[in-house]
Amino acid sequence: MSRRKRSAPPSPLAQREGIDPVHLRLPLDGEWATVRDHLVERLPVPPEVIDDLLARGEVAGVDGRLTVTSPYEAGAHLWFHRPLAPEPRVPFPLPVLYRDARLVVVDKPHFLATTPRGSHITETALARLRRDLDLPRLAPAHRLDRLTAGLVMFTVRPEDRGAYQGLFHDKLVLKEYEAVAAYDPLLALPRTVRSRIQKDRGVLAAYELPGEPNSESRIELLDHHDTATVTVTGTDTATGTDTVRLGRYRLLPRTGRTHQLRVHMNALGVPILGDPVYPVVTDPAPDDFSRPLQLLARSLEFTDPLTGREHRFESGRTLQAWTDHAKWAAPPRS
Repeated sequence: MSRRKRSAPPSPLAQREGIDPVHLRLPLDGEWATVRDHLVERLPVPPEVIDDLLARGEVAGVDGRLTVTSPYEAGAHLWFHRPLAPEPRVPFPLPVLYRDARLVVVDKPHFLATTPRGSHITETALARLRRDLDLPRLAPAHRLDRLTAGLVMFTVRPEDRGAYQGLFHDKLVLKEYEAVAAYDPLLALPRTVRSRIQKDRGVLAAYELPGEPNSESRIELLDHHDTATVTVTGTDTATGTDTVRLGRYRLLPRTGRTHQLRVHMNALGVPILGDPVYPVVTDPAPDDFSRPLQLLARSLEFTDPLTGREHRFESGRTLQAWTDHAKWAAPPRS
């Protein structure tokens, strides 16, 4: 008979800047003399960082704050707030489009991560919303890439999260995206693209490989036009103009693999404008907010699993490379 995993007790530490404290369970077979000794061995930070956290009362167990001399207790729970490194401020608003007792839907800007991960912790949609709306238990119902703008849905209460996550898992949400990329008159559209996508941990780019398809996207051409763009040398000096053929595309993902739409558009020979990964990985500075990826989560449509209400949400954003390509393509100001 399998044992049901026990949930952790409630944290004695409050959120900080919308970020939950880190929760650890001490190993049952531990032989460390103190909690401090275990943390020094377990965490990838200098010992003085651990000592400082303990000295300031930043580490807590179920019975209160721990110190540098607190004895190790096998199986005990403890919490602490990780030291937060400074992050570049993402200088764009996060409009709330809808809010009720169960749901919050926002129109996320480009460059703002949905949830804390890697070097993006406090500058995330989740942390901002928890702080600004005073909703400490807010949680995402799905995910949206940091570089992609548009609709993201959050749940207000933990007990409701599973029902709304299930909508996405069971493909009961109609998701529509919009993208700007080069226009190729020889590319036959609309079409449905199916392929097997692999994303390796620690590697930025996903890739396609032979095998049973695990991804499916419907790709349609909405419109196309020619536009003039300024040619710029490496010294940021304008040297002339070129004509660029642009297409505006409607993308309907049937599945939700990492970078799926970006991979499929690149495979068709029309990578999405502003993509720093496909077809070539580049390394823009963390505070470079120029030339955003021209991909937008345009709409979400579903039947509410708890109320039966029909919902349709639409982003109010536009893709700049389509409406003002010259401004989108202009070099960043120094």
